[in-house]
Amino acid sequence: MADDVWLVVGLGNPGPEFETTRHNAGWLVADILADRMGGKFKAHKAHAQVVEGRLVGQRVVLAKPRSYMNLSGGPIVGLRDFFKVERDRIVILHDELDIPFGTLRLKIGGGDNGHNGLKNITRALGGPDYHRVRVGIGRPPGSLAPADFVLRQFSAAERKELGVHLERAADSVETLLCDGLDRAQNLYNS
Repeated sequence: MADDVWLVVGLGNPGPEFETTRHNAGWLVADILADRMGGKFKAHKAHAQVVEGRLVGQRVVLAKPRSYMNLSGGPIVGLRDFFKVERDRIVILHDELDIPFGTLRLKIGGGDNGHNGLKNITRALGGPDYHRVRVGIGRPPGSLAPADFVLRQFSAAERKELGVHLERAADSVETLLCDGLDRAQNLYNS
């Protein structure tokens, strides 16, 4: 396995109807990172869009699986095998209901917190010990089901702050790659 490459994966759902929903927060962060890398996403045989390049001096494969989020594990395993990436050098960018909007949490390993995309990835990778950048989207209001809430657009008030929130998530990925998890947690776990 190559020990010099990172696989950074933004989770989301394909299709214009999902493009700017809460569940696509990982894709939105991946788009920012692609801009910072100066690259454009291209189709990969692992059923994903990828950008290969450098980010903060690190060799990075940035990816957006083209499957629905709940089936992300297959494309991620395909990319892991193709690029020969160790599990502890995989970073998953995803939305997190149990964290308030505007908040980030970085960690390695742990449970899936009911996130079906993470469940599928953990099963496919054979374990949970990969990095996660958890982008807070908050809990649904009232009796709205979480499954419906995550597929909704951000509110008008959230959209005013969304750009800053996503840029901060991208910054946290750069810190993780460059300076390690402890430093990134100290700076961004709020």
